[in-house]
Amino acid sequence: MPARALHPAKARRLAMLLAAESFPSISQLSKSLSISRTTIREYRRRIRESGYSCTGFCALSPEKMHAVFMQQVIRQPRSERYNTLMSILPEFCSRVSKGEANLREGWKEYRSRDTHGYGYGQFTVYVRAWRQAHGLGITSPYKWRIAHVPSQDVLELKKWRRSNNRIKWAMAAVILDLNQGAPITILGLKVEKSLRIIKRWRQTYIENGLDGLRSPEHRRQSNETREEMKKRTDRVVELLHESPELHGVNRASWSLKTLARGYEAKHGEPIGMSTISEYIRAQGYTFKKARRVLTSPDPEYRQKLKEITRILSGLQEDERFFSVDEFGPFSVKIQGGRAFTPNGVTRAVPQRQRSKGRLILTAALELSTNQLTHFYSEKKNTEEMIRLIDILLVRYSNQRCLYLSWDAASWHMSAKLLNACWS
Repeated sequence: MPARALHPAKARRLAMLLAAESFPSISQLSKSLSISRTTIREYRRRIRESGYSCTGFCALSPEKMHAVFMQQVIRQPRSERYNTLMSILPEFCSRVSKGEANLREGWKEYRSRDTHGYGYGQFTVYVRAWRQAHGLGITSPYKWRIAHVPSQDVLELKKWRRSNNRIKWAMAAVILDLNQGAPITILGLKVEKSLRIIKRWRQTYIENGLDGLRSPEHRRQSNETREEMKKRTDRVVELLHESPELHGVNRASWSLKTLARGYEAKHGEPIGMSTISEYIRAQGYTFKKARRVLTSPDPEYRQKLKEITRILSGLQEDERFFSVDEFGPFSVKIQGGRAFTPNGVTRAVPQRQRSKGRLILTAALELSTNQLTHFYSEKKNTEEMIRLIDILLVRYSNQRCLYLSWDAASWHMSAKLLNACWS
């Protein structure tokens, strides 16, 4: 029979499409009928071998259709190596079930009998299929597989795998992956641990469960190992404080990859990026994004900032503090941004425009109420500052005291402006 038995109505629909003059491709038929391409090819072959045309097949009753599909298929005899493999599988699978053999050993025995037999991958496929067909379940081709992990242990191990503790993550990954039958060599590359350590973790879990992995006894380190780790840590920290350019790295700061490369070039021994990460984190270092800050060349910057902070912290209800500055000059052009636009219409702003003029915004921001007082002008000079002060004196005439703060621009420090402020 084909890979799956079709309903007569769908089989008739398939035959009608196959009989159509504009015959769609196998892929199109597969998508439109939700049938695999293998099944479509098998049904097409059965229809052709039945002697009916596709149009004649559509006229058959469901019973006759079923009879066509139930015709026996003459199969080619199996190969000699297949028969040889099938002859040894019952006894071999029995030994595997008893724990007396594994797939790798069984394959070697099989190849010693048949030097032209199947490779290891195809051998495991036939073994699994045979076991499943005889109700024995699917066995892992890996002898280090952990057969059973309790559900409560699975929950705990998943927490370990999500933690920031790399040792716990590695242990959880090893136990859970071994339970799924992952090869030990691939696990070693994944967690960057030796096969000896992975086997020890496996044996510890089998004998003592998670309590054995939590206990530090299985992770006891010799004095030589601790001294070697300390020496490596000191070397990594020392390298971290040096400029990358001194080691031929064209970067302003170190990354884990460049640290590993620089360490190997300087000390002549390789080191993994995960090991460097452990050493750095153990010393309290973390990767942080640089923060841009405003700086001032004024030597009295600290004292002035302290005075401004003092005034703001004790500002009275009849006092106002203003931060004064100018923005510009800027060209008057059409700007982008958000606007109400009909559906299907994209608002466009020309990249190159002729300027309609230039302006300067002179403004004072009142810090306690967040109110802005501003006007537009064409220059930055003392007269504009005096004009702004006059506007503030009129607008805040009911206040006892006004504080003004601005930068060190020349027109902010002129004698004419100071006289206007004190007059």
